[in-house]
Amino acid sequence: MRITTIITLITALFAVAAEMKESDTMDSKCCPTPAKELHIIWERLLVENETCPRCSTTEAELDKAVGLLQSSLEPLGISVTVEKKEITLAEFKADPTRSNRIVINGRTLEEWLGAQSGQSPCCDVCGDEECRTVEVAGNTYEAIPAELIVRAGLVAAAAIPLTVPDAPCCGGSK
Repeated sequence: MRITTIITLITALFAVAAEMKESDTMDSKCCPTPAKELHIIWERLLVENETCPRCSTTEAELDKAVGLLQSSLEPLGISVTVEKKEITLAEFKADPTRSNRIVINGRTLEEWLGAQSGQSPCCDVCGDEECRTVEVAGNTYEAIPAELIVRAGLVAAAAIPLTVPDAPCCGGSK
């Protein structure tokens, strides 16, 4: 997805939000909108409070991306929450691809972007295991850049319903 596509998506989301604000057809007392949340889960291996360099870099990029997503989505009434999960060495050895995995509203970053996950050797913290990589449009990323996290977040946000469909107070039949 190109940056122009992302800008177009943001513009469309803002237009929909503006229409909703200007519309007096919804009665907020009888027609509450469901909570709109972009929930991001990031998992990484921690051994004695240490993680690998790629996960450290991803964490900094995640923090940057969350700030951008919050400022972009807040006007739409969409909150952004982040949950940073520690995986144990035993869990990592059972499935090394869990480390440095980002899940947004129940789907992996790769699913939102039409990307693939891969693996490559990492560092001493990870031992002999190959850690997760993300492959997007022919590029392989060991640390996940903020741009990819923002892209996936915006695509996920676009999938969040903005109104309560078919509510009786909103003109629906139920």
